[in-house]
Amino acid sequence: MEPIYQQTFSVDDSRVDCRGYLKPSQLLFFIQQTSGEHSAALSVGYEDLLKRRLFWAVTRHRVQITRLPHSGESIRVETWPMPATRVAYPRSTVAYDENGNECFRAITLWVLMDLDTRNMILPGKSEILVPGTLRGGELTVPGALVPKTLTGEVGRRVCFTDLDRNGHMNNTRYMDWVADLLPSSFHRVHNLREFVICYHTEAREGQSLTLRYDAIPQGAVQVEGFGEEQNPRIFTARLIYED
Repeated sequence: MEPIYQQTFSVDDSRVDCRGYLKPSQLLFFIQQTSGEHSAALSVGYEDLLKRRLFWAVTRHRVQITRLPHSGESIRVETWPMPATRVAYPRSTVAYDENGNECFRAITLWVLMDLDTRNMILPGKSEILVPGTLRGGELTVPGALVPKTLTGEVGRRVCFTDLDRNGHMNNTRYMDWVADLLPSSFHRVHNLREFVICYHTEAREGQSLTLRYDAIPQGAVQVEGFGEEQNPRIFTARLIYED
């Protein structure tokens, strides 16, 4: 199997916002889809891991955006696994438009989870081997985001359509929740150029989350999602916009 996997996607109206640009959540869907297809081709996909009562989970995303594709475009997405670390399996992704110009690039940190206990399984104890490749130009894995004092606050509940096959809120839905915190008047005049999301623990159906958000220095917006007292921090996100 080739170390680089490619897949082409059409950016149709179901994937864009009211301005006609690709939603950041759908950008994450493209990353998730190509990663899943490549993992299946490497015999470490969803069905393969299910036999071992394991599943892949995302712990961190870092995405740099050159431009968001528009409705009607096609983009080519390339992905490849990088060498595993002691605790996780990083994967790099780059997307190009029809003229070969880069649209975005990302690094995603994947971990193996036990389907029954929901505990993380370290690569050295998993017997799951993923060949790593370095092409040059890969983004560095983002560090942890430092909590901030945030003044905005809104509540959301995890519902049926937020869930994926692993029974928790899918990573793409977090970005939809984050985007909804800012009105369309903001999105019309600010372009998202980079974002980092750290997923601290899974959110399950029926769980109530409190989203706190605010602008922070250097043109960024930070969002922190909290659950109940016994499970306080669900995710943290930092988004960098430009006018």
